[in-house]
Amino acid sequence: MAASSAPPQPEPGTVALLVLKDRVRLVLAGEHDLATKAELHEAVREAVRYGRPVEVDTRHVTFMDSSAIATLSRLIQHTNDRPIFISPPDVVRFLLDVTQIAELVELIDHDGDLPATTTGEPTPLADAGLRQMAASGPHAPPAREAGTHDDGFI
Repeated sequence: MAASSAPPQPEPGTVALLVLKDRVRLVLAGEHDLATKAELHEAVREAVRYGRPVEVDTRHVTFMDSSAIATLSRLIQHTNDRPIFISPPDVVRFLLDVTQIAELVELIDHDGDLPATTTGEPTPLADAGLRQMAASGPHAPPAREAGTHDDGFI
């Protein structure tokens, strides 16, 4: 009998937050479901705090369930600009279409003009497995008062 190989393991989902002078970009890769919901929620919450247009780069997402798309839909509720989804694969486009979120976001098939370099070094985001660019100085989000956590974002 031939040795059977184990099925490939799913690629765990990752979330990164890039902060630029004029916008914020969430970069998602791998599988996003209940296992990554808390991390994705924190990244969306942090992106909203900057008060800038938000881009969601989903080109390397291999799976996404309704919990992840529901978390991303909060960008629509809590930002002034329509979120931009960059190169969403079929699995993401399907969820955007079936939930009718596609009508409320902008879908683009190219990366746009993201500069090759950004100011600041990637640094860990407190209490989350995120990477954040330019987290201090002129690109930092508005400061919260000590001890406050209720910014209307659920």
